[in-house]
Amino acid sequence: MSKSALLFAGQGAQYAGMGNRLMHHAAGKETFQEADDTLGINISYLCCNGTDSDLIDTKITQPAILTCSIAALRILSQKGAISTQPSATAGLSVGEYSALVASETLNFAEALKLVEERGRLMAEAASANPGMMMAILGLDDNTVRSICEKARHFGIVGPANYNCPGQIIISGEGKAVQWAAELAQEAGAKRCKELNVNGAFHSVLMLSAESGLRKVLNDVSTSKPKIPFIANVTAKYLEEPEKIKETLARQLSNPIQWEASIRRMIDDGITNFVEIGPGKVLTGLMRRICREAEICNSDSLITDH
Repeated sequence: MSKSALLFAGQGAQYAGMGNRLMHHAAGKETFQEADDTLGINISYLCCNGTDSDLIDTKITQPAILTCSIAALRILSQKGAISTQPSATAGLSVGEYSALVASETLNFAEALKLVEERGRLMAEAASANPGMMMAILGLDDNTVRSICEKARHFGIVGPANYNCPGQIIISGEGKAVQWAAELAQEAGAKRCKELNVNGAFHSVLMLSAESGLRKVLNDVSTSKPKIPFIANVTAKYLEEPEKIKETLARQLSNPIQWEASIRRMIDDGITNFVEIGPGKVLTGLMRRICREAEICNSDSLITDH
């Protein structure tokens, strides 16, 4: 019998109208209502009718993605469209909170409050320590790390996301990131693309957010995952709630090991993956990591009816 895993979308996957299809289902409506009640804002309106400009604000983006992801998870579960016993779960960046709700480590309301605070702390850190992120395409990990070391002459810069072979996101202060991009192009990068985000996430410029989130997490009740959970920072399975909370904090200022996380699942015999949440970013990354793996996504599985 084939093994399956649930993967949850992260920031950058959002798009205008991403909640509309989900609202046609009872489980989706209930999830949006719960989110509105918990947050005290009309997140359902923003997910369905918000503009791209509305959704780029990290304080909105994060709870919006979490809400759409859990709505999609509940709809798919109700329809019997996903395995009742997945072998693993993981989420990209803020997608970890969706994965932890799926594994029953966090309840949905707690996760909403956490990502709302996470977004606020990250926005504060970005305001105090401005920066940017850049996708470097077509170079290997070691080359990108070497380029970042050279570019540090101009400021803080380093790898932020090891997404898939030939795609690494770098993050840091503007001048240093731009210089690293120039060096990458000289080294033969196929493309260097600035990310449409408002901060240098997963870099040391987020240390103040990490500290603040750690304090918030200390007061949160968590349980051992009922679905094996792989953490972004370590690309390893974690069971102990305290260790999970620590990696959630560390994630803000440390690189995301997404490719290694996927390879860990594949090494464990997992062959079927379901991307849950808005967009198809993780599906695209999977194609670059392992073409043999089977993957589908909730945007394709959930119809308007």
